[in-house]
Amino acid sequence: MCVQKKAVTVTEMAKMVKLTRARFYQLVGSTFPFPIYDLATKRPYYPPELQEACLEVRRRNQGIDGKPILFHRRGRETAPANPKPSRKKTSPDDNRHQDLLAGLKSLGMAGVTAVQVEAALKELHVSDLEKDQGSMLRAVFLHLKRRDTSAPAPTKKDDQHD
Repeated sequence: MCVQKKAVTVTEMAKMVKLTRARFYQLVGSTFPFPIYDLATKRPYYPPELQEACLEVRRRNQGIDGKPILFHRRGRETAPANPKPSRKKTSPDDNRHQDLLAGLKSLGMAGVTAVQVEAALKELHVSDLEKDQGSMLRAVFLHLKRRDTSAPAPTKKDDQHD
């Protein structure tokens, strides 16, 4: 017998058989034996003989009902089901473009892309050292507005199909 404690909680028993507490509770009664309840505290616990029975179920992959059971690894020991997406390291330029894009969006230019912003900054010869964020936003906004208004508007002839 490898049990060391006189009594263990349901949570401790679940850890001993390498299951989550929720999964352990699902299997109590069919696969694992019910715990004993202390009449004074009304808390469930597993005495040494039931601890050994639970460990034997895990070792043999056979429940107390005689049916075989296959166990998976405990939730925290396996890879997370929804791994966190890796964050792409951003440079200060990316952050600058994000701020500019957000500012342009708030000014009604929601369709502007980071590529267009970069092109505008190059055409305007703007560097981080020359202008602050507000000045850059203003310059890019005006530049893009001028480009949009200088493009010929579609005429009725262009809209008609032959």
